[in-house]
Amino acid sequence: MTRLQSAAELELLRAGILSARDAARPCIAVCTGAACNGLDSARVARAFEVEAGKMAPGAGIEVRATGCHGFCEKGPNVVVGPDDICYFEVTPDDVPEIIASALKGEVVERLVYKHPETGEKAVHMGEVPFYRHQTRLLIGDNIRIDPKRIEDYVAVGGYAALAKALFQMTPDQVVDEVKKASLRGRGGGGFPAGQKWETAKNAPGDEKYVIVNGHEGEPGAFMDRALFTGNPHKVLEGLIIGAYAIGSHRGFIYTRHDSPQLIEHIETALAQAEEYGLLGENILGSGFDFRVEVHFDVGIFVSGESSALMRSIEGQPPEPRPKYIRTSVAGIWDKPSNLNNVETWANVPQIISRGAEWYAGIGTERSKGTKLVSLSGNVVNSGVVEVPMGTPLRKIVYDMGGGIPGGKAAKAVHFGGPMGGSIPASLIDAPLDFDELAALGAPIGAGGLLVMDEDTDMVDVARYFLEFLTNESCGKCVPCREGMRQTLKVLTNITKGKGRDGDIGRLEDLNDVTGAACLCALGRTASDPLKSMLRYFKDEYELQIARGSQAAGNTAK
Repeated sequence: MTRLQSAAELELLRAGILSARDAARPCIAVCTGAACNGLDSARVARAFEVEAGKMAPGAGIEVRATGCHGFCEKGPNVVVGPDDICYFEVTPDDVPEIIASALKGEVVERLVYKHPETGEKAVHMGEVPFYRHQTRLLIGDNIRIDPKRIEDYVAVGGYAALAKALFQMTPDQVVDEVKKASLRGRGGGGFPAGQKWETAKNAPGDEKYVIVNGHEGEPGAFMDRALFTGNPHKVLEGLIIGAYAIGSHRGFIYTRHDSPQLIEHIETALAQAEEYGLLGENILGSGFDFRVEVHFDVGIFVSGESSALMRSIEGQPPEPRPKYIRTSVAGIWDKPSNLNNVETWANVPQIISRGAEWYAGIGTERSKGTKLVSLSGNVVNSGVVEVPMGTPLRKIVYDMGGGIPGGKAAKAVHFGGPMGGSIPASLIDAPLDFDELAALGAPIGAGGLLVMDEDTDMVDVARYFLEFLTNESCGKCVPCREGMRQTLKVLTNITKGKGRDGDIGRLEDLNDVTGAACLCALGRTASDPLKSMLRYFKDEYELQIARGSQAAGNTAK
């Protein structure tokens, strides 16, 4: 690798990479994302490499082990370029036939998508219902990129936004562009990213930090891992641009200790970016210096909370701090620290490259851009989808998700994981919008969408979430530690047929205390799933309590 000294050298590198590639040459992209990996896609990728290696140089086919393609339900997934022919549930035995067909320009019909009801086939990615209804601005490049090859990212335009920011924009202009785009944080709260950047930039002190929150610890959330594992340079580029805008020369990536593939891809991306002069001292000859360190969680959910995460980076126990201390002003080592999640940072390069006006033209009045959603539960097609903000939930569940399996009816959809909320199927036409879903009691959170069918026990769902949060609480504050424990006790009794008259009142009282008195968001929002269920499914709770009370009365007689 040659260390790049200017934006012009970056463009020469890009031109060289593209000129050395034959756009008409078949390229096989094998998904090695987490779900496909669990289905042994690594063995499929190796089989392709072995088969391709048998061919004469220049007469063969390119094989690329990529990140997540999104359609987790049908893995292992393979996409054959340049026409993006999709094959699903591929095994090593299928490899010779796929390669032979690719070289002849033919299609292996038995491996393409077939509609489960009509049997209609879809050959190309744009024809597959799961993909056809998406707008894949963030995750769409995953099929084009080997995450361990920076050249693949450069080939699709990577780091052009960084060069533009460094040489054509001042830090203030970068912040203003992010503000004009109305980018809202994708980590849960939906807070305006540009406003947070501006606070950190204007905070007193010369030393400032920027952080990627790649923890993603909530059950049912896997979109950040799909993006970060599949395209680490997109996130890194956004982070470097943010550092330049805020005036930071040191950044941190905080991620899970139990994701070896993600860790490998992050560390490889950092090393390659530094070798090319896109990270470290005097980036692209601009005079701007920036370095990044990787830190790992300690295996508990609360370590993903912003202030707890920062304490963990400091080497302290990951316990939250009171929220009256703003981390944008006094975060890591009491220095101004700007924290955004993986998806938020990944949006930055496209905003800088294509402009705030373009970005603000996608979505709703107050929720701009696209959103990655982890779709799971009682749905035919689980996976990662990307849609414009404002997309009706019905479209996600039925057009992309394929509806409810077994001909059953939908009962509810739940957003936001253990600290989110459930809404009934009657509200499934609600738009994917930060404010509208929050008003309904189902805040988007990080983007985990759980679909529940008619057989789902809504009391047990609340009990499950409370059990998770009770186990994950750091125990620092009494309202969280004891309040959740008592709430879980009441819910468990109801699910076991031991509910008592007055239980709903007790649950509501406990909700009020934890929501007002807990130190951090884990405790304050732990009651949100239960609140939403008592709002929409109270009759189900009352019925189970009545049965328990009746059974207790019969036993007493």
